[in-house]
Amino acid sequence: MTSSADARRRAFAPVVDERTRVLILGSLPGDASLKAAQYYAHPQNGFWRLIGAVIAQPELAAQPYEARLERVRAARIGLWDVIASAERQGSLDAAIRNPEGADLTALMARLPDLRAVAFNGGTAARLGRRALAGASGVALLDLPSSSAAHARPFAEKLSRWTALGPYLG
Repeated sequence: MTSSADARRRAFAPVVDERTRVLILGSLPGDASLKAAQYYAHPQNGFWRLIGAVIAQPELAAQPYEARLERVRAARIGLWDVIASAERQGSLDAAIRNPEGADLTALMARLPDLRAVAFNGGTAARLGRRALAGASGVALLDLPSSSAAHARPFAEKLSRWTALGPYLG
């Protein structure tokens, strides 16, 4: 039997630099991502296709992981999660228990060019907006989840994700 301590999952370090203009926040990496030690590693997750389309690099999803990270940083996009750690069996946000929030305010303070924080999915938006309730000077954008568990057509998701474009230029 697995104890709740064995099920505690931890977020990755943020992928940002001083040029970051848009910070995309997920909830907490799923099992495939944790196993691969890569953001959005599940093959059915549409994140890399979506962000590739936003930055006019449709081949992004086919690139090696480190090259993908270099390209998003070059496009002035950062990645992190709203949850630093939580108990969870499996990968679904609905299974998250006892979340410990990431220090979003401290990270944002280190990003002088930050223009927008985008939440990848409903859980990220709900928890992230609560954590950033007093934040000013940046736009907060709710995006449909890139997860395959959030069943919507790719084109529908992309139409919402293109809202990131104006904050990158």
